[in-house]
Amino acid sequence: MKSPEDKYKDLERIERQIREKETELRLRELENQMNADNAKVYQTVKHQPEKLEKPWQKKAILGAKLFALGVMAIVAVKVASFLAGIVIIGLLGFVAYKLFFDQNKHKG
Repeated sequence: MKSPEDKYKDLERIERQIREKETELRLRELENQMNADNAKVYQTVKHQPEKLEKPWQKKAILGAKLFALGVMAIVAVKVASFLAGIVIIGLLGFVAYKLFFDQNKHKG
């Protein structure tokens, strides 16, 4: 059997080995970080699309889109007003029917 002093020395030896391994790992990590910092850095350049379209073409396309959006808005307003007119006329007709032509008048 081992004496308590031998157990204590074994524990100290194991702790020392663990600390050494941790130190080695940390050194490797630092070395990897240093190597990563030495990576090549390239100068970036903004992508320049080919000059196929002329400036007036871009403006013409934008104008056509704006015109189409305006036409769609006008059509939407016309359709909405037509539907609102139908609903209003329907409700007025229903109220007029109930007021003047409904035979089931409640006597109270």
